[in-house]
Amino acid sequence: MSGDRVAAVRGARTLPRVIRPTAVPRFVGTACALVGLIDVTAGIFPGFRHSRMHVMAGVFPGAATSFAAAASVVTGILMLLLAHALKRGKRRAWRATVVLLPVSAVTALVHRHSLGGAAIALALLALLAAHRDQFTAKADPRTRWRALAAFLGLSALSLGLGLVVVSAHPALMVGDPGWGARLQEVLYGLFGFQGPITYAVDEASDVVAYTLGGLGFLTAFTTAYLALRPAKPVAELTADDEARLRGLLARHGARDSLGHFALRRDKSVVFSASGKAAVCYRVVSGVMLASGDPIGDVEAWPGAIERFMAEARANAWIPAVMGCSETGGEVWTRETGLDALELGDEAIVETGSFTLSGRAMRNVRQMVKRIERAGYECRVRRVAELSDDERALIRRASDAWRGTETERGFSMALGRFGDRADDDCVVATAHDAAGELRAIQHYVPWGTDGMSLELMRRDRAADPGLNELLIVAALGQAPELGVKRVSLNFAMFRAALARGERLGAGPVLRTWRALLVFLSRWFQIESLYKFNAKFQPEWVPRFVVFRSTGELPRIGFAAMQAEGFLTFALPSWARFGRSGV
Repeated sequence: MSGDRVAAVRGARTLPRVIRPTAVPRFVGTACALVGLIDVTAGIFPGFRHSRMHVMAGVFPGAATSFAAAASVVTGILMLLLAHALKRGKRRAWRATVVLLPVSAVTALVHRHSLGGAAIALALLALLAAHRDQFTAKADPRTRWRALAAFLGLSALSLGLGLVVVSAHPALMVGDPGWGARLQEVLYGLFGFQGPITYAVDEASDVVAYTLGGLGFLTAFTTAYLALRPAKPVAELTADDEARLRGLLARHGARDSLGHFALRRDKSVVFSASGKAAVCYRVVSGVMLASGDPIGDVEAWPGAIERFMAEARANAWIPAVMGCSETGGEVWTRETGLDALELGDEAIVETGSFTLSGRAMRNVRQMVKRIERAGYECRVRRVAELSDDERALIRRASDAWRGTETERGFSMALGRFGDRADDDCVVATAHDAAGELRAIQHYVPWGTDGMSLELMRRDRAADPGLNELLIVAALGQAPELGVKRVSLNFAMFRAALARGERLGAGPVLRTWRALLVFLSRWFQIESLYKFNAKFQPEWVPRFVVFRSTGELPRIGFAAMQAEGFLTFALPSWARFGRSGV
C-alpha cells in the first residue's frame, strides 16, 4: 500500500474520533446556540462586554461598537432560532446559517477588528460546507398560522429584551423614568422612532436605538416572510389512499383491532414497495406518530416500516409507534433497532363466553337491571340501517355531550360518525322512557367477526350506568351481527395499577401506582381500567416503540397533543381557517 493511501486510511480512521459526520448537525446547532446566547448577552449588557467574560466573547461572532452591539443582539437571536433546526439537519436552516455566518465574520472584522471572531465564523461556515450532505431534511408541514405564532412570539421577545436593553444603562439615563416611560421607549424604538428617554452619552443612546430598531426589523421581516411564503398544508389521507387501505383491511383487518382507525382522515400513509402493507401516521410537534400495527400482510410489514423510517429521516422527525401489539413491536424493533416499552393493555371480550351470571358480574348485573327498570331501552344496529335524520341526531348529541371543545382520540378513534363509507360500523343507542336519546356507543369493524369500541358518550343529566347498559346490549346483540370478539377501551399502565394494589407490592411499585392514581384526576387512568375490568375481559398488552429513552418525554407530549389532552389552538370564536399540527 502506498504512503498516500496509508495516510488516507489513517485519516479516515482518526477523523471520526474528532467529530463524526453524522454528529455535525448537533455540534453546529449547539455551537450556534452558545454563540447566540453570548452575542445576545454581550450586546445587551455593557458590563458583560467589559468584564473578564469579554475575553471569551471576543472570539465569537459579534460586536462591541454601538451599531455592532445591535447587530450582535439580532445575530444572536437568529442563531438561537436556527440552532434547533440545525440539530435536526434541516436544509433551510443550513442555507440561512451559511448566509448569516459571513455577515457575522464581516461584522467582527469591521466593527470589532476581531480576527478570532471572524475565524470562528468562517470555521463554522467551512464545517457546514464540508458536511452539507448531513443537512438534507425537508421543511416541516406549515400553514399561515406560523406567521401569527412567530409575530406573537417575537413581539413578546422584543418587548422583553427591549425593556432589558433600555434598563441596562441606568446610570446614563437623564432623570429617573418609570416603567411606563421605558415601555413607551421600547414601543417607539421598535418602529424606529425616538422615545421619551434621554441618555447622557450618545453611545448609550445609539446602542438602544440600533438594538430596538433591529428587533423591530427582525419581527417584521420574519412575520412577512412566513405570511408571504407559499403555504404547505398538512398532509391528509387521500381518497385513493383510503381505498387502498380499505382493500388491505378487507384481506388482513382481522389481525389488529386498531386497524380500522388507520382510516382517520387526518393521517398520512406510506405503503411498502409491493403495496401489500402500509403504515399510517401523523406528525405532531416534530414526532412522527404511528398507531397500532402496520396494515396489510405481515410479510410485507418490513417494506412499509422501511418507508416510514426513510420518511422520518428525510424530514428529521422523531419516529414513534403508539399502541402496537406484541407481534408488531417485535417486527418494529427487529427491523429498525428501536426499543419497545409496555404502555398498557387492551380489554377484549369474547362474545360467545360473555355472561352476566356469577359473582364477578354481580355489580354490572345489578346496575343494568336498575337502569332497565327506570325505563331505558337499547337499540344496536349497523350504521347502514340509520336514516339521515338519525345520523344527524346522533352527531348533534355526540358533539353536545363531548365535554371538551376538542375532539379527543387518535390511536383508538375514527374521528367521524355516519359517513357513508362507514356503514359497516355498529351503533348502540340508549333511549329513556319518553324515547329520547340519552347515550351513544360507536363500534368500528375488526375484520369480519369483530368490532372495536370507538366512541362512548352519554347525557350527563341521565342516570349513571348507561355505558354499562350499552356495552352489555352490544355484547348480547353481537352474535346476531356476526361478531365474536369486541375490543373495549385501552387501559394505560393497567399492569402497574393491578400489581401495585396487591398484597406484598414493593415501595417502588406502590409509589408508581400512587402517582398514576393522582394523574387519574385529569387523564382517567385508574377509572378507565376499573371500568373495563367490570366485564372480565382478556387483557392484551400494547407497546410504545421509540428510538431513545431521552425522546420519551417528547413522544409523550406529542401523543397527548394527538389524543387531544393538550391543545394549543385558538378558541373557536377566533378561528377563521384550518391549521395543522
